[in-house]
Amino acid sequence: MPMLADLIDAVVGVDTHRDTHHVEIALPTGTPIATCSITNDASGYTQLLAWILEHAPGPRIALSIEGTRSYGIGLARAVTAAGLLVLECEQPHRKTRRGKGKSDPIDAHLAVLTALRLNTSQLPIPRADGDREALRILLSARHELTVTSTAQINRLRALLRDGHDDTDRQLARAALTDATLARLARRRLPRDASREQAIRHAEIRRLALAIHDARRALKDNRARSPSSTTSHPASPNAPASDPSPPPKPSWRSPTPAAAATTPRSPPSPAPARYRPAADTPCATASTAAATAPSTAPSTPSPPSECATAPPPRHTSPDAPPKARPSARSNAASSDTSPASSTAPSPPP
Repeated sequence: MPMLADLIDAVVGVDTHRDTHHVEIALPTGTPIATCSITNDASGYTQLLAWILEHAPGPRIALSIEGTRSYGIGLARAVTAAGLLVLECEQPHRKTRRGKGKSDPIDAHLAVLTALRLNTSQLPIPRADGDREALRILLSARHELTVTSTAQINRLRALLRDGHDDTDRQLARAALTDATLARLARRRLPRDASREQAIRHAEIRRLALAIHDARRALKDNRARSPSSTTSHPASPNAPASDPSPPPKPSWRSPTPAAAATTPRSPPSPAPARYRPAADTPCATASTAAATAPSTAPSTPSPPSECATAPPPRHTSPDAPPKARPSARSNAASSDTSPASSTAPSPPP
């Protein structure tokens, strides 16, 4: 990226003060051309603009001003309104000017050198006015109110904690709501109170009123903050958009009426490996048997037509035949089965 010194004809460094400003105009190489001093008012700004046009070697001019949000804010606004580039220059550190002294001409020349070393992609442009300045003022006031209110709350809790009344010590540990603050502000001092109690009572009342006013001021401060959704004029090339926001998805269950009117999608077919064969009439029978109540008496189910026997195992002819279970063992197993404990099975 090019440097600022490659794109300008002259740079002006300004060392700002409360009453006067010291100005230096220099070439892009850093060589001073002229210096002057102006007053910090409208006439001084007009004098400076005429002086710059008189000594500048070209139309491309940049101003490096110290304190664009302090003593130099008036000059920065006047020069910006004239169409010149304004850059914010930080005050030089002690290490930078060590061994060079401290004076207004030296600070103005350092402002010139600081601007010449800048990259054009990282120019320190001063903060803008308008909504940004309004938000900065409100945030500064909010910070001050918050810090002050916190200190007052801590002092009030300390006064309540160190009192001679158990009720005050309980209030010191509880939340200081608006009702509590109003009760503390309206509390009367007993006639036989000592000087310490009278001073403590007066300070508690003052702090309670101050905290209540600070909370009201914080509420007003937040109400006056410019919203982040402030409407700005749209670009003429921007596409037109519907002002109404898109409906948010609902995660609740639909109502019966909505469910009745919502079309149902057809069920997806089952995979081929899970699809039962067309000539198997056992699907409904097995489903009914699975959904039957468990308290019904167990009865022997009739042999199903779709019951498929396991495929025969290939055995060698020399293998000895397996022993079949006897009828006595079958009867013994049927007597000890869980089904026989609920209902007697009919005789075969």
